[in-house]
Amino acid sequence: MSRQFNTDCEGPISKNDNAMELSEFYIPGGHRFFAIVSKYDDYVADIEKRPGYKAGDTLKLILPFLKAFGATDGGIRKFSREHILLVPGAGEVLRDILTKMEAFIISTSYEPYVDALCDVVQFPKDHAYSTQISLDQYPLDSAEKERLVHLAEEIQEMEMIEWPEGAQRLVDLPEKDQMIVRRLDRIFWEEIQKMAIGKILSEVNPVGGREKAYAVLHSLRRTKNRMDEVCYVGDSITDVEAFDLVRRGGGATLSFNGNRYALRSAEIACLSPDASILTTLADGFQKGGREGLLKMVDQWKSDPEYPKVCRITDENRTRLIQESEMFRKQVRGVAIGSLG
Repeated sequence: MSRQFNTDCEGPISKNDNAMELSEFYIPGGHRFFAIVSKYDDYVADIEKRPGYKAGDTLKLILPFLKAFGATDGGIRKFSREHILLVPGAGEVLRDILTKMEAFIISTSYEPYVDALCDVVQFPKDHAYSTQISLDQYPLDSAEKERLVHLAEEIQEMEMIEWPEGAQRLVDLPEKDQMIVRRLDRIFWEEIQKMAIGKILSEVNPVGGREKAYAVLHSLRRTKNRMDEVCYVGDSITDVEAFDLVRRGGGATLSFNGNRYALRSAEIACLSPDASILTTLADGFQKGGREGLLKMVDQWKSDPEYPKVCRITDENRTRLIQESEMFRKQVRGVAIGSLG
């Protein structure tokens, strides 16, 4: 029986958050700027579940600002190629899996980064899905540039948005956080939307949320496999809809050093400082499908050292979220590990 392995890129394959790193490189104070926009993305996608918005749309929201601070297509491609940081063993894992079954990378990351990563790990580029961008095609006049610079400074000065457990709408947030969300709404969907550069917000479509689920479906059309023949590996909020789609179809879902969003949706948790464990898990899936993989996981010998692999249940989910998020920060750094 033919099976296939679909994996996210940043997290299971690389330690980077390319969009955050580009923000830090081009925008003064870019780390805080990106963190605030990313938290806004988490709120809009996961709490409010705003129609027309999906997890990962951060990658289009930051593009006008990258353009204002001098980013170009060539500059993004050069930076991405020079700053790839792989999870140890990731290249060997992908090459090994490709000898046994079809494999696809499904990434929210910008295409220049995924393209460069495919070169490094010798992965076929036509089996990689990513966010297509072309900043050079969008003109930006001096007035819009100046305004975007001021808006970036304003965003950096905002407090981080927070919400209580169980929040489902804006009124559930503290008043100060409601004000921040409303202001960011006006910045992105009124002020920037009215600029010429605002076309980016309607024309760039990040591969996150439902687009990752669509990519899974597209990969199945290429391989002629069924959904129960898919193993999907992810680690964040952008993978939730792909996880849900694969689980409903009887496939295997694996959180690799995932955050709370991934652990709420995946069926298996893996915590590991390197990617080599994915070879073992992929072999288990290739030989026995979801049930064979779950049997392997259930028989996994408990060990205080990593890697750790276990089935996610209602009873252990809270503990696993705490442990995985802590371990995630150790592996990828606090800044990246704290992002949704």
